[in-house]
Amino acid sequence: MEGITSNIISALQGIPKELTVVLISTLPISELRGAIPWAVLGMNMPLGKVYLLAVIGNLIPVIPLLLLLNGLTEWLGRFSFFKRPLDWWFSRVERRGGIVEKYGAIGLTLFVAIPLPITGAWTGCAAAMLFKKKFRYAFPAIVCGVLLSGAVVSFLTWLVKAGIMESGGLFLKSLNR
Repeated sequence: MEGITSNIISALQGIPKELTVVLISTLPISELRGAIPWAVLGMNMPLGKVYLLAVIGNLIPVIPLLLLLNGLTEWLGRFSFFKRPLDWWFSRVERRGGIVEKYGAIGLTLFVAIPLPITGAWTGCAAAMLFKKKFRYAFPAIVCGVLLSGAVVSFLTWLVKAGIMESGGLFLKSLNR
């Protein structure tokens, strides 16, 4: 996964940093969970600006995904090249999406807000489709989840930048330096 992210970042060389944050946040694997730490820790950009850009980027694909994902996956599922990865992804979403089924829009918000693998805006759109959540409920829930996820990732990034937490994990540094 790091190799994919490195290749994407290399391909974006020469593009303004702000646009790069938006583009990285738009991608399904990295989303804002990858863009915020990269921009703040790697590019030394201000956290508030990065948060705003990352949220905007993460929300760009949400409306098209909510409106088109069902038809797109049905069409792509006819090709064996796409069927297997889609089946894998949807089985993971279904297994982890019980919170969405049980709690509806609030569950979808929480599902998107938790910044872990197989969560986020893209997977939230898939969960909304699988659990047949209407657009008018799914869209605001995903927006709230993205805002919360961005806040969590920003806070964790700030902890790393402040030297309170080690990069790469949730292990606090020793306070006895």
